[in-house]
Amino acid sequence: MRSLFTIPFTHIRKYIIAGLLVWVPLGITILVIKLLIDLLDRSMILLPPSLRPEALLGFPLPGLGILISAFVIITTGLVVTNLAGRKMVSFGENLVERIPLVRSIYSAVKQVTETIISSDKNSFRQVLLIEYPRKGAWTIAFQTGETMGNFNQLVGEDLLTIFVPTTPNPTSGFIIMLPKDEVILLDIDVEDALKFIMSLGVVTPGSKSNKFSKVVDLDLSTLQK
Repeated sequence: MRSLFTIPFTHIRKYIIAGLLVWVPLGITILVIKLLIDLLDRSMILLPPSLRPEALLGFPLPGLGILISAFVIITTGLVVTNLAGRKMVSFGENLVERIPLVRSIYSAVKQVTETIISSDKNSFRQVLLIEYPRKGAWTIAFQTGETMGNFNQLVGEDLLTIFVPTTPNPTSGFIIMLPKDEVILLDIDVEDALKFIMSLGVVTPGSKSNKFSKVVDLDLSTLQK
């Protein structure tokens, strides 16, 4: 093996980049997983102090919170899918609806959660290319749902409700409504589009994702499938 002092600087730079390409993704992945485990481990407070690993084993047991969280979620799902459970949830939501500030927050969060998680929803199913924030500047966006009919009547056109995400955090962004003939429907997966956004445009979609077509007469039902 050659000494580091005899290796040209250009080669050292290449080795540094190669090493970073290995360790940076691995390190960030480990960090994210650790943060998730630490967050879920907080569910240990649901156990009585005498039944926690610190009391039984004398040391904490990382990851046990994941099992407890999964158990709580599955058990809750089993309860609320039967008649008695639905009545309990309905009773609790009726109480929440009586609290002004809490009512607004709970209702908004519940609607967003249902839209994202429920399998019968059609949000974020289509990736679009739009001119935003000005003509000649293009950005990736997601079609999120049908626009309210009275909006279409006000402008005299069929509008699409579109979510324009920010980068590198696609969970924040802007909601805009555009005529359907002003968008381009991209033939790429939502996952590929999210990777493109989160990587600041560095990670580009594959060959399949390079196909796209101008949507001149786009039917709303097409985007909702």
